[in-house]
Amino acid sequence: MYLMYIDESGDIGLPPSSPTRYFILSAIIIHELRWKDTLKDLVSFRRDLRDKKGLKLKEEIHCTDFINRPGPLVRIKRNDRLDIIKQSIDWLNSQPDLSVFSVVVDKQGRALGYDVFEAAWNVLLMRFENTLSYKNFPGPRNPDDRGIVLSDNTDGGKLRSLIRKMRHFNMIPSMYGTKARNLQLQYVIEDPVLRDSQYSFMHQMNDVVAYCAKQMYEPNSYMRKKGGHNFYKRLSNVSLKVVSRKNSFGIVEI
Repeated sequence: MYLMYIDESGDIGLPPSSPTRYFILSAIIIHELRWKDTLKDLVSFRRDLRDKKGLKLKEEIHCTDFINRPGPLVRIKRNDRLDIIKQSIDWLNSQPDLSVFSVVVDKQGRALGYDVFEAAWNVLLMRFENTLSYKNFPGPRNPDDRGIVLSDNTDGGKLRSLIRKMRHFNMIPSMYGTKARNLQLQYVIEDPVLRDSQYSFMHQMNDVVAYCAKQMYEPNSYMRKKGGHNFYKRLSNVSLKVVSRKNSFGIVEI
């Protein structure tokens, strides 16, 4: 079994009502056989951040607020908060059995009624499905693995409905101009498991990935000044490159 953790950055509104041009979903995938060892290493990493940076284990890494609206975390110097984000990316990149990829939706110029949420999630789920079916994930595997979705608790009802629909009806246009095909989900099982990132270290790592993906496309002034808009590129060891032919970062652009 493969576990796919997902978090998002940006919003699903269309311009001009939305302040963001891009909506991003980022995924971290780990096999069940490596889950416990990876979690153990992640807890050790968080303890190291506690000892060296003052970030308590019970305190959440939530990057949208981390840099400019840190709240109680203002006690940690801003450059140290930035370094926590960088170290989190580097921790992910050091894990031999993790895979990371992202889906980026450019909302600019979309027709009224375009469903940003469904477009992004459909692509993400189909990349997960296809990678499972072709056995393209690195690391250990079982003879006939399946996958399950563990999502940040946002729009859970809509996501559940989408996944259920995709098991029965999922028309995908052909890239060659031929008739669309009904590519039903076969390898992604069960309803999504919805988690509160406050209680999930892995989802907090996912938040870092989604935030750094966003900074590649829409960097804020501080991240651009400090080079943070290039942090995502540090994921070269774990980027799931098979999901896209257009770049080497494991990013699907739609």
